[in-house]
Amino acid sequence: MISISPNLNIMIKAAEKASKSLVRDFGEVEKLQVSKKGPRDFVTKTDKNVEKILIEELSKIKKNYSILSEEVGKIENKDSENVWIIDPIDGTTNFLHGIPHFAICIALESKKEIISGLIYDPIKDEMFYAEKSKGAYLNNQRLRVSNKNSLDECLFSSNQEGIKFSDLNMRCSGCAALDLAYVASGRLDGFFHNKINLWDIAAGALLVEEAGGIVNDLVKFNTNNIDIRASSEAINDKMLENLKNF
Repeated sequence: MISISPNLNIMIKAAEKASKSLVRDFGEVEKLQVSKKGPRDFVTKTDKNVEKILIEELSKIKKNYSILSEEVGKIENKDSENVWIIDPIDGTTNFLHGIPHFAICIALESKKEIISGLIYDPIKDEMFYAEKSKGAYLNNQRLRVSNKNSLDECLFSSNQEGIKFSDLNMRCSGCAALDLAYVASGRLDGFFHNKINLWDIAAGALLVEEAGGIVNDLVKFNTNNIDIRASSEAINDKMLENLKNF
């Protein structure tokens, strides 16, 4: 077992606790697909409930840390230099349609720098996590980005806009957090997206960097209007050249 910080330990426990209700509700969503009412209102309640559990768990020990979350927005507490960044369900549309590809995301920002990140896929029980200068891991196994150097051999992910723009080998999974986790683990070679929110990519960006990859400077963007480019070092220049007009 690798050594992890107390903060990351809190993040892992919070994600595991919140995932229990998330998985339970996902089973109900699958049933609601065939009903007249549909699952949309139910999923909204799930999103808020998962967020509530995460905030409660993270705040039990770190009561003064501030919070930035998709549903409640910014909560300013006494400690404004340390901020929990939360996305209770990244991949909500997948969840809504009964597609088992979504994740819980938590990152810790300290003095404007992301120092810890976690992405948990509760359906596959895959816990991706990273800490600054300590590497990236999947369920205790060290992660490294891919080392392919030919774009033709690579697989990239983006949203629909990115797929329409690019002639690269592309996928659109509907979950940016897992796309970045997959870049960190070498399953994908690159990810790019325009006008995305910080809570969608904070944890994943750190994962990619700690797995030996490259992520563009995100600090210059507004919280809800980020253009991200992430890939292995081997093909970063080639990817960016391909995306110069995106």
